[in-house]
Amino acid sequence: MTSFAVVITSYNYRGFVAAAIDGALAQTRPAAQIIVVDDGSTDGSSDYLRERYGSDSRITLRCGENGGQLVAFQRGVAEVQADVICFLDADDRWEPDYLARIGEIYDSRRDIDFVFSDMQLFGDEERWMGYADRSLDLGYTAISTYMLMHWYGAPTSALSLRAPWARRILDLPEDISRNWRLSADNCLVYGASVLGARKYYLRTGAVRYRIHGNNGWWGKQTPSNQYLNRFRSRCLIEIYARRIGLDERCVESAKHELRTKPDPSWREAKRYAGLARLRRGSWLSNLERAASILWPAFKRRHQAPKELRDMG
Repeated sequence: MTSFAVVITSYNYRGFVAAAIDGALAQTRPAAQIIVVDDGSTDGSSDYLRERYGSDSRITLRCGENGGQLVAFQRGVAEVQADVICFLDADDRWEPDYLARIGEIYDSRRDIDFVFSDMQLFGDEERWMGYADRSLDLGYTAISTYMLMHWYGAPTSALSLRAPWARRILDLPEDISRNWRLSADNCLVYGASVLGARKYYLRTGAVRYRIHGNNGWWGKQTPSNQYLNRFRSRCLIEIYARRIGLDERCVESAKHELRTKPDPSWREAKRYAGLARLRRGSWLSNLERAASILWPAFKRRHQAPKELRDMG
């Protein structure tokens, strides 16, 4: 049976971190390890964590100097001795069946490397947020990510991946950590895709994502922030791509990547049809290739029940 390690990273979240840890401890499928990394908090978090959990053998505490989220991820992953790593932000929490739900996928599908979930926002904002309205085997996503920067993932607390993949993804040059003091989930999401992890989106309804004054990034985006985030993400993708020799010629294999997805959504088919039109060659042959991608997806879409068509 697959074993799980939970890596919880915290910075100045003394008021929230206990709920995250207690939720991880309350899982119906227990984690083999729960590793809490305090990233140099100045609000008394480290003393609070030692007092509350210092004698709990189920918890590994690591309190160090502030280095940012990417460094905290790296410190936590260095402690892992389990098959799969689940990441959890200190201001979020899981329902008790979260590990059991994702465990079903990891146990039964040894080919799946990366599982991410939907989330229920709570606190200052309440709504559902997810990649799609149904669970999806996303297959391989390197080409779509490299060419289009498509984000096959979710925020930190809904991400999990097999431990060797996490170690490989987080093996980054030291100077990169300055760019990812925040939003280091981009490293996990983009790195897993570009390096070749097989991804699965699983609707669990078990991840609770807290909205409060210090987050809710989507409501704080300025043109400058949007540009810098996209620029840094592009640079990050290029770092991973250079590691494996990936370049724009990969678009020639876009149709083959699509075939790794057992039941792609209509949106995914349109995405890959667009990639097909970027191939070298005549516009007519590229158009024919795009049409050959869209036609099967079109037939599936119109043969499906209306509620499924609305999802895709």
